[in-house]
Amino acid sequence: MIETIDHDGRTLAIIVRAEFREPGITFFTPSSFSQQLAFMRHPAGKAITAHLHNPVHREVDYTQEVLLIRRGLLRVDFYDGDRTYLHSRLLRAGDVILLASGGHGFQVIEEVEMVEVKQGPFAGAPDKSCFDGAGPERIVMEQ
Repeated sequence: MIETIDHDGRTLAIIVRAEFREPGITFFTPSSFSQQLAFMRHPAGKAITAHLHNPVHREVDYTQEVLLIRRGLLRVDFYDGDRTYLHSRLLRAGDVILLASGGHGFQVIEEVEMVEVKQGPFAGAPDKSCFDGAGPERIVMEQ
């Protein structure tokens, strides 16, 4: 239900499958990540204390993004820092992925609706380097 995709000692992605249902709060990311990913499950009637977030200076070197698949089927292709294809995973409705490092590309298998969350503001062209993601000839699905 949780898959961490690593390459050369670095986390490329964390996938939380739709079936994950642990009670309480489960954090999937180390505190060193610039995006924190957690799942929360609380019973009816639980109160979460009202709060606001204080200004805290943070330095972000790389954009990390989270995708929530609402509907459809999406193939995610993973690449290392040298733009070499590594492998792919399929994401379905309810799955969430944190893309933490390395490269990635996508192929929509079935019409997809997804929500993306990442650091902003978007810097435009300097924010990413596009490349010919000569991807897989077949879908590799490991779960």
